[in-house]
Order: sequence, then structure tokens, then C-alpha cells
Amino acid sequence: MTTETLQSLIIPFVTTPLCCPSRASILTGRFLHSHLVINNTVEGNCNSKSWQQTEEPYTFASALSNYTTFYAGKYLNQYGHHDAGGPAHVPPGWDHWVGLVGNSRYYNYTLSIDGTAQSYGNNPEDYLTNVLTEKALEFIEDVDQPFFMFLAPPAPHSPWIPHPKYKGYFEGGKVSRTPNFNIHSEVSDHYTHAPVLLTAVVAVQKKHWLVRTMGQPLNQSGIDYVDSVYCNRLETLLSVDDMVEQVYQALNKRDLLNDTYIFFTSDNGFHLGQFGMPWDKRLPYETDIRVPLMVRIPGKGKLTTVDKPVLNVDLAPTFLELLGAEMDSMMDGISMAPLLRGEKVSWRNHFLVEYCGEGHTSPVPGCPCLQGGGVEVRSNHLFHSITPGCVHSTASTTAAARMPSTIPTSADAPWTPAMTSLPAASLTLR
Repeated sequence: MTTETLQSLIIPFVTTPLCCPSRASILTGRFLHSHLVINNTVEGNCNSKSWQQTEEPYTFASALSNYTTFYAGKYLNQYGHHDAGGPAHVPPGWDHWVGLVGNSRYYNYTLSIDGTAQSYGNNPEDYLTNVLTEKALEFIEDVDQPFFMFLAPPAPHSPWIPHPKYKGYFEGGKVSRTPNFNIHSEVSDHYTHAPVLLTAVVAVQKKHWLVRTMGQPLNQSGIDYVDSVYCNRLETLLSVDDMVEQVYQALNKRDLLNDTYIFFTSDNGFHLGQFGMPWDKRLPYETDIRVPLMVRIPGKGKLTTVDKPVLNVDLAPTFLELLGAEMDSMMDGISMAPLLRGEKVSWRNHFLVEYCGEGHTSPVPGCPCLQGGGVEVRSNHLFHSITPGCVHSTASTTAAARMPSTIPTSADAPWTPAMTSLPAASLTLR
């Protein structure tokens, strides 16, 4: 695939680096402040009744009436919750539904098979990625009309359990020791011999509150744990590799490759030890907001790249255009179909990164805001904050990340009063 007909989009980002809000953005083509899925809880609108009534009927899947649609895997983190219809609820637009109940699991999980709950155990044949692969292959074998298939294996999400045949495959591996790995805002003797590390320490001191106030750099046991997480994540992805290969071969067997686009991406990035932060996402830095995005284009005979900032909100309008469906004017994203065709088009030079957290919505005194809310972050080189001291001890992070250019007022989208703007003190993507 990678040598024959793969087009790689090399600057893909998510607008909210957290599972449920990002997945809602992929499905709707809308920013967090538009679809209002603010975190991974039902109270935060993740698969809530409100989501099901106001946003879910308008996902891109609902516009694909001329296609047979298939979904298998993790949907929204709270899918199947008893307060939101349980496993019997099948989101509109999906003709064939294999939805994971709850958040990421590898064993001992429940799937909603077209609205009927089916439980799985802890045997090797129950490994979720492989079960989803089997369901996908069955669908490809039987489908007899144009289709859209969405596969969403939780890997490499925690709890990072690889299939037995891949356990230990990357044992002893280490996460990349980048210049910002385990660099803390406090200078210690450990760092003073390396000017590049001192530069990174200064960078930490300009980050937002959460990064600056981590107690200490990771000790050796913490570093060892981060390395083990890294290896286990890679080992879970080997089963995703198998899934991609088997789906590709099944399409080839049915002579469908010349009519099929294949997208490969993720809902968020992940930091592992950068700036002394052990592991997680949620932060407005490149580790967390940048994701892979590769597209196999039928009839495209060479590997090419697109040097444009493409976002998760662009996926839904792209799918609709490629499939000839009616575009939704409420979508915030832009179809990347012209980029895939190699056309020269006007494109964004700035984009929004936002996250409202799982805590307080109280005001942040002294933070300069855009009209209607949001914290302004201007750029001199990459991303640089104009208010490095504007932080809040209980704040999650919200920021408008803007590429170098004049800032158009049309980009300053209105925010709902329930979402207080909380700043990132720096958005330097290094």
C-alpha cells in the first residue's frame, strides 16, 4: 500500500485532543464549541440524550442514504450507558452496527450487534481488534452495493493489552529521548551540562500551569514505566496492522481497490515523558494534537504529500464530497477532496485548539479574551503565547492556535457561556 497508491497528509491535527470530543468532531465535522461534547462523561455530553437528539441525527453517516454503512468498534466513550438508551440504541445512519459498549477494552467487553448486546470473554479468540477484523471481513464479503465502512479499534488506548502472539514483541524498547523528554521547569545538576536541555527547561517555564507545576522530573522507575507503556502500545498496534492488511486483501480479492478510498487516522495524539509529564493527552502541544493521517487514493500511482494543516473536523465534509452526498452547511470543517485531487486551493493558515476540561467553568481574571470568549494566542514563529502568565490553578486548557498571518475576525467563532476560556501559556510545538 505505502509504495503503490498512498497519499500522505503530513500536517494533520485534532482540534480537541481527547477521545469523545474528537470523535464527535470526526462524526459531525464540527468544533467542540459547536457540538458541545466537552469531555468523556455523560454530563459532558458524551453520548448523552442531548447529543442523541441534537447532533447525532446530523452526523455524516445520516447523509449517506445511497450507501450501505457499517460501523465496528469504539464509538463514543459512554456509548451503551444506561442513562442514554443502553446497547439497544443504534445511532442513525448506520445500517450495520457493531458498537463497543463503554470505553476501550481488549477482553471482557460487550458489543451492541445491531442493538443486541453480546458479551465476550478473555480468551485469545475474544481479542477485540481481531473480532472487529472478522466482522469487517464478513461485511466486505457479503456487501453487494457501494458502501462506507468505519473501523474503530481502541488500540493503542489503555489498558494496552497486546494479543498473546505479540506480547513482548517490542520488549526493551524505549520511547524517543527528544530534547524535551523529562525536562522539568526546575533546573538541576542533571541538566546543566547540556545547553539544549537548558533551553528546553526555559520552554517548560513558559508552558501553562499543569506543565509548570509538576512536582519533579520523572525518576527512573517512572521513566521505565513510560517505556513499558510505549512498548505495549506498539504491541497492540500490531493487531491493527493485521486488520489493515486483511481488509486491504479482502477489498483486493473482490476487485474493489480501484473504487475505494482508504483513510487511516486517529482521534488524538499522546505524550510520553515530554516535559516530565508521564503519559496522557488533553494538552495543546504537538505530542497531543498531531495525529497520523494517510489516504489511499484509487488510481493514484505514487506517494505524495500535502503540505497543509488538515483537521479532524475536515473528515466529515471530505467523506460527503467524495461520496457525492449533500454537504451540511453547519459543518466547521473543510473538504480536503481538492487537496487529494492535487488541486491548488486556498486553505487555512490558522486553526483552533480547544478543551474545556472536566472541572470548573469559573472566570480566569486578567486573561485577554477574543470577542465572545476564547484566549488570543498570536504567532511570531511557530506558536507563541502573548500572555505567558495567564494561567489558573484549576484550569483545563483552551486556546486559539493561529498560524503566522493576519488574524481574520471571521475565525473568532462564538462560544457558549458555559465554556469559560482558559489559556495555554505557550503553544510552541517542540
